[in-house]
Amino acid sequence: MQNIDALFIVEPILIIGFSLALVLYWNRKHPIGWTVPAFALLAYGGAIAAKVLFQYITAPILLTLTSSDWLLGLYLGLQTVVFEVGGAFLVARFAVSRRKMDGKDAEAYGLSLALWENGGLLGAIALINVLYYAAVISSGGPMADNLYTLLSKTQPQLFYSPLEAMPILAWGLLERVSSLLVHFSWGYLCVKSVYPHKRKYLFVALPMGMIDFLVPFVQVLTVPTFESVVFVFGVACLIISLEATRPMKRSSQRKGKS
Repeated sequence: MQNIDALFIVEPILIIGFSLALVLYWNRKHPIGWTVPAFALLAYGGAIAAKVLFQYITAPILLTLTSSDWLLGLYLGLQTVVFEVGGAFLVARFAVSRRKMDGKDAEAYGLSLALWENGGLLGAIALINVLYYAAVISSGGPMADNLYTLLSKTQPQLFYSPLEAMPILAWGLLERVSSLLVHFSWGYLCVKSVYPHKRKYLFVALPMGMIDFLVPFVQVLTVPTFESVVFVFGVACLIISLEATRPMKRSSQRKGKS
């Protein structure tokens, strides 16, 4: 019986690794301790819990009323705007008001949000799943046979050859990079909107949550096109967030020189 290709074990390890490495690298340059990642976990975990509860209540109703990809995209995108971006802002405001964070923590907050999304929720869970699948299949017996049959039907890519699996893994890694860019961007802007009391940065950040509007269109666009569009969206979010706050940085530099 063929077991899962080892590349599907390597992929989540890489995702966890680069997500954690970015936070550790930033901490080495600008020590942040545990508080910023902890507040980011509060924001991200709270947002995911709220989305799960909201979808549990509303998704059955929505699906009985419409099958439109456009409406489903709005449904998903607006949830991210409200719960993830809005939640990141509320937690940032609470942390700043308690003097647990300030403007210099904006980058670390954005990187930490990306860490919990990519390295925590998606990376860690994916790694646990594939390790479990590989262990059960390698053990043999009826349970292994049943799991192999199920996965062969539902996730046949897990048994692809390395050459066949590489494009899938490459697009998956690109998606995580895109996720990093958008989470960093709106987390960074949320802190900047709180600390100098410039709410305009929040209004720049909120539309970034509409990245999830694209989710229902993955089959229509095909994976390469979908991931390319999402990556462009992520790069645009990063550029917009940095350009929007550039005047504030210049003002801070002038004050530092004077």
